[in-house]
Amino acid sequence: MTQSIILFTTAGCHLCDEASALLSECASVRVNKVDIAIDDALIERYGVHIPVLRAADGRELRWPFDARQLRHWLQGDVE
Repeated sequence: MTQSIILFTTAGCHLCDEASALLSECASVRVNKVDIAIDDALIERYGVHIPVLRAADGRELRWPFDARQLRHWLQGDVE
Protein backbone atom coordinates (compact mmCIF):
# COMPACT_ATOMS: atom_id res chain seq x y z
CA MET A 1 0.00 0.00 0.00
CA THR A 2 1.33 3.42 -0.96
CA GLN A 3 1.58 5.89 1.88
CA SER A 4 0.84 9.53 1.11
CA ILE A 5 2.69 12.25 3.00
CA ILE A 6 3.07 16.01 2.76
CA LEU A 7 6.47 17.64 2.42
CA PHE A 8 6.35 21.26 3.54
CA THR A 9 8.98 23.05 1.50
CA THR A 10 9.79 26.25 -0.36
CA ALA A 11 11.74 27.22 -3.45
CA GLY A 12 15.51 27.35 -3.07
CA CYS A 13 15.61 25.32 0.15
CA HIS A 14 18.65 23.02 -0.08
CA LEU A 15 17.59 21.11 3.03
CA CYS A 16 14.23 20.44 1.38
CA ASP A 17 16.11 19.07 -1.62
CA GLU A 18 17.98 16.70 0.71
CA ALA A 19 14.74 15.56 2.33
CA SER A 20 13.18 15.04 -1.09
CA ALA A 21 16.15 12.91 -2.15
CA LEU A 22 15.72 10.72 0.94
CA LEU A 23 12.02 10.36 0.17
CA SER A 24 12.73 9.38 -3.42
CA GLU A 25 14.39 6.24 -2.09
CA CYS A 26 11.09 5.15 -0.50
CA ALA A 27 9.19 3.44 -3.28
CA SER A 28 6.01 3.02 -1.20
CA VAL A 29 5.60 6.74 -0.51
CA ARG A 30 3.67 9.31 -2.52
CA VAL A 31 4.90 12.82 -1.69
CA ASN A 32 2.70 15.89 -1.99
CA LYS A 33 4.89 18.98 -1.84
CA VAL A 34 3.36 22.08 -0.29
CA ASP A 35 5.18 25.38 -0.71
CA ILE A 36 4.76 27.26 2.56
CA ALA A 37 5.23 30.59 0.74
CA ILE A 38 1.63 30.43 -0.51
CA ASP A 39 0.09 30.75 2.96
CA ASP A 40 0.97 33.10 5.81
CA ALA A 41 -0.18 30.55 8.41
CA LEU A 42 2.17 27.94 6.94
CA ILE A 43 5.04 30.42 6.94
CA GLU A 44 4.36 31.20 10.60
CA ARG A 45 4.14 27.52 11.55
CA TYR A 46 6.99 26.09 9.45
CA GLY A 47 9.10 29.03 8.28
CA VAL A 48 12.21 28.21 10.30
CA HIS A 49 11.60 24.46 10.51
CA ILE A 50 11.32 23.26 6.91
CA PRO A 51 11.55 20.69 5.62
CA VAL A 52 8.75 19.09 7.60
CA LEU A 53 6.93 15.88 6.75
CA ARG A 54 3.33 15.22 7.79
CA ALA A 55 1.67 11.83 7.68
CA ALA A 56 -2.05 11.28 7.11
CA ASP A 57 -2.48 10.65 10.84
CA GLY A 58 -1.03 14.08 11.66
CA ARG A 59 2.41 12.93 12.83
CA GLU A 60 5.20 15.27 11.79
CA LEU A 61 8.90 14.78 11.27
CA ARG A 62 11.06 17.90 11.29
CA TRP A 63 14.51 18.27 9.84
CA PRO A 64 17.15 17.10 10.53
CA PHE A 65 16.47 13.42 9.87
CA ASP A 66 18.40 10.68 8.16
CA ALA A 67 17.28 7.63 6.17
CA ARG A 68 17.01 5.44 9.29
CA GLN A 69 14.90 7.99 11.16
CA LEU A 70 12.72 8.47 8.09
CA ARG A 71 12.10 4.71 7.76
CA HIS A 72 11.10 4.47 11.44
CA TRP A 73 8.80 7.48 11.13
CA LEU A 74 7.15 6.09 7.99
CA GLN A 75 6.50 2.85 9.87
CA GLY A 76 4.86 4.79 12.70
CA ASP A 77 7.66 4.12 15.17
CA VAL A 78 8.28 6.83 17.70
CA GLU A 79 11.87 7.39 18.75
